[in-house]
Amino acid sequence: MTNICILATIIIYLVAMLLVGFAYSKSNNDSTDFYLGGRKMGPLVTAMSAEASDMSSWLLMGMPGLAYLTGIASPGWTAIGLALGTWLNWLIVARRLRRYSANLEAITVPQFLSLRFHDQRNLLNALGAVIIIVFFVPYTASGFAACGKLFHSLFGVDYMAAMVVSACVIVGYTITGGFRAVTTTDLIQSIVMSLALVAVLVYGIGAAGGWDAVVANAKSLPGYLTMMASHNAAEGTATCTACWTLSPPWRGAWATSECPTSCSASWPLRMKRSWYSAAALPACGSSLP
Repeated sequence: MTNICILATIIIYLVAMLLVGFAYSKSNNDSTDFYLGGRKMGPLVTAMSAEASDMSSWLLMGMPGLAYLTGIASPGWTAIGLALGTWLNWLIVARRLRRYSANLEAITVPQFLSLRFHDQRNLLNALGAVIIIVFFVPYTASGFAACGKLFHSLFGVDYMAAMVVSACVIVGYTITGGFRAVTTTDLIQSIVMSLALVAVLVYGIGAAGGWDAVVANAKSLPGYLTMMASHNAAEGTATCTACWTLSPPWRGAWATSECPTSCSASWPLRMKRSWYSAAALPACGSSLP
């Protein structure tokens, strides 16, 4: 009965997304309306849409799995890098690109670059198209694959069938409603994702026996609660992720060096010719002589 209710909710949700696309299809009068929403989408909708598109299945499936297996180091540094990169992007690039592209009446980034640098041969357009195909097609496919895995794991539905149906729904509201439909559905999905993350966190802590039990269990795992090492679930040890050595010292170039399988093991390096990050040494169980 529970699975039927969940499946019915998902079906209603998918149908609602298609209706959003159909509703916005009537308001698209030209290519600018279709691709850019007439340049009239507000900052909240645009920001939520951008982050929902960027942080999709990997945030809800990949990142929690990585954190569960290895601890906070890898997800933590990923979150810091994403937050810093997103902030710098909005601070330095977004506003200038918005104004300049409007002046040039450019719709896409490759078109903007082509017009900005007076590319009469459309080489920048072609290069941009190749980059988008090479990198964004696999990324889009990974989103479709996540849909297939979700339905297969929850309801036992055929993976390929679930992936095809999900792709048809996503492509359907995109090609009918354009950018307005995409941003609106992304806004809805970002709210659902945020609520789901909080709800799963609260439920998980309760199911595990409370906050104190979760922290105690995490502390018992080597390298789980440090930003300088990752937990190795297969061997039950900690693997250093931030050990730095100047190797060789006369070249003057930094290089990374992984800790041994166990961070408490000896590290037979020539200490007089190696420099270490002071923050990384405690995580590896090492110290300077």
